[in-house]
This record gives sequence, C-alpha cells and structure tokens, in this order.
Amino acid sequence: MREDFLHYVWQHQYFDKVDLRTTAGEEIQVLRPGQRNADAGPDFLNARLRLGEVEWNGAVEIHLRASDWHRHNHQVDAKYDQVILHVVLTADADVRRTNGSLIPTLALAPRLAPDLLARYEALVASPPAAPLPCAPLLGQVPQLVRTMMTERALLERVEHKADIMAELHAHLGHDWEATAYHALMAAFGFQKNSEPLARLAKAVPLPVLRRHRHDARQLEALLFGQAGFLVENEETAGDAYLADRRQEHEFLRHKYGLAEAALAAHEWNYLRLRPANFPAVRLGQLVGLLHRRPALFDALLTAQSVAALSEFFGGAPAPDYWRQHFRPGRPGKVPGLGKSSIELLIINVVVPLRVAYARHVGQPALVESSIALLTELPAEHNQFTDLYEELGFEHRTAADSQGLLALHKGYCQPRRCLRCAIGARLVGGSETRMRITR
Repeated sequence: MREDFLHYVWQHQYFDKVDLRTTAGEEIQVLRPGQRNADAGPDFLNARLRLGEVEWNGAVEIHLRASDWHRHNHQVDAKYDQVILHVVLTADADVRRTNGSLIPTLALAPRLAPDLLARYEALVASPPAAPLPCAPLLGQVPQLVRTMMTERALLERVEHKADIMAELHAHLGHDWEATAYHALMAAFGFQKNSEPLARLAKAVPLPVLRRHRHDARQLEALLFGQAGFLVENEETAGDAYLADRRQEHEFLRHKYGLAEAALAAHEWNYLRLRPANFPAVRLGQLVGLLHRRPALFDALLTAQSVAALSEFFGGAPAPDYWRQHFRPGRPGKVPGLGKSSIELLIINVVVPLRVAYARHVGQPALVESSIALLTELPAEHNQFTDLYEELGFEHRTAADSQGLLALHKGYCQPRRCLRCAIGARLVGGSETRMRITR
C-alpha cells in the first residue's frame, strides 16, 4: 500500500467513523478534514477536529506507520508543530512535537472497508510497465467522468504553460512583445533546436532587432550571423549572398558588442531531422516572420481564429535564399512553414501566451476564447493519444489531445491514480461512500 491511498481515504473520509477514537481512547469528531498541501509541511492544512470536549484547528499528517514520523525527522521540524492529529495505518509509536507534547494518533487499519482495499489493490496491481493502470477497469467508469477528467487535465496543462510564459514575462522586464519574441524563437526549434534558438533570442536582443527588422538584409545578417551560419568553409566559399551578409554582420556585431553572445555552427542539432526541419530552414522562416510582422504580440493577442493565426504564420515566407537552401551553401528546394508546424505554434505559444496575458490583466473571457482555439485544431496523434483513443476516450480536436497528454504525464505515468477522478471513481464508488460515512 502507498501513502497516497491513506491521503485519499482521509480526504474523502472513506473509513468507519463509528465510535471514532485516538489510540489513547479520546473521542474524535472530524468537522473538516482540511485541504491537501502541495508544498513542504504537513499533508493537510486548516483541518478542524473535536478531540474529547475541545475543538482544534490545525494540520493533519499522514503516514503508513506512526514511526515514519521519526524516520522523516518531523520531531525536530517546527513546521509540524501545527499537527493536531497523526493519521496512520498502523500505530507502532508515539510521536511528539518539537516541544515534547504528545500528538494524538488515529489508526485506520481496522476501519477500512475490505472492498475499498480490494478495489485499490486491483487498480495498483498492474505492472509498472503498463501504460495505463486502470485500462482493464475502464468499463466501470462513465464516459462523463472520463471527459471531465480530460478537461481538467487540459486546463492544468494550459495553466502550467501559462505559468512558464508569466515567468518569462517577469524575467524580460514585463515586456509582452519581448515575451512573444523569445517564446516564438524557442518554439521554432520544435524540441530538437529549442534550446539554441532560445539562446539566439538572447544573442540578438529585441531592442537591437527592432532597429533593423525593417531592413531584410540587416535582419538576416544579425540572426544568421549570430547563429553561426555565415562562416566561410568549403561549402560556403564563393557564395555571394553569404559573403554579403557576413560582411554586414561583422559591422553590426561590432556596433552592438554582440560577439560574446554568438552561437557556433556546431551547437545546432541535425540528428534524425528531416531537411525541412534543419535549423537554418526554421531560422529563415523566423526571419520572414520578424520582418513582415513588426508587432508580434498584438497580432497573436487579437487574432480571432485559427484561420487568422494560420495566415499570420504562413503569410510571411522566408527570404529567397533560405527557400532554396537547407543549409548555408547547400542548395535545395525548401518547403514553407507547414500546417502541422503552425498548429504546434498555436498550441505551444499562442494559447499559453494569451492565457498568461489574460490572467495578468484580469480578462477571464480571453482565457476561455484562447483555450477555445484548441477546439478548432485537429487532434494530434502519437503513441500516447492513440492509446487513450483505443480505450474509448474522446479524441477529436487538439483540446482532446492536450488533455490526454496531460492526463498521461500528470496522472497515469507517475501513478497518481487517486488524484485522478477516474481512479478515484474506481476505488471509492458511491456504495462505499454511503456505507463508510454512516
């Protein structure tokens, strides 16, 4: 048994409360079990209990064995002095606060319904390699519960991405245009080259970029030069375009003192990438966007539909040279920014950026309309989303895909079944609730 099972039992009060007493025989009445604590300290905060004739407000700590209190050194941690009840499966030791006062203990082992334990054990019995622990039991869960849990996971995923945007916004001096610039630069790396593109955004600061974004030649020189793509070698020797941009980059590099921040060509990743995803190709697409779309944030914020955003991204082609070269000095016909790439940019940049801004200025309607953009996008398909789809989860739009990915990463993969509405439904059904809370 894992400790999270006891957390679940205490949170939902799934145990026999008849003649409820501490191990010392003192009567217990649970007036409020408290709220789960996600930070360091006791497991449940703001609990309200009546112990004997006295009402207490404080924290509840939960362990499988009472002796775990000492194993975790809570007896010397002042954060645990607020604990008013120690809830355990087995009471094998007395526990005390840092001042030596005894903490009342409730032992749950004799109060757990056998069928509750059986359902929990059936859920966690799947082997560690099983991708979805509850798969054999899903037939017992109404579709409504699955849908609600997927939607909840989607909102958590969007909120997490918006938190990252908010942190970036604060780091960049609360400049939303700079936030959009840095977020787009990193996103155009599409995982393999996200990190070097994020560093390139720092290597070409937005104030410098703003002074030259109207001039295509200077913009190309700045970004491709700072990226390390303008160096002369066997492939690029005699390339007039690269020689011209290299000369311009030398001037701008010295003018703004950018030399130390520049990247080297070897810092970019090519392994297992199709030529259409090569970093110079993606950077060329970015250059086209930055040159033709001078107000990034405003455009991303005010676009009313996926169609408008698709035109924003797709209607700004790369410079001519980078539509004809996969790498510096290496010719080839290069496709434009594809539909699937644009959809990923909307999912990973536009929606979280808009949600972060909406929270910042207090516009809940903008949060809803931004998340609604995901319902306009087609469903994503990978090994995880396909697994859930095969098990009967709804999977029609990107909103569904993002919810399923969040469900897998946040709940199924780390085996947080009892924090998931689906797992909670399987373990503690309505019959159990009625029987053990009498």
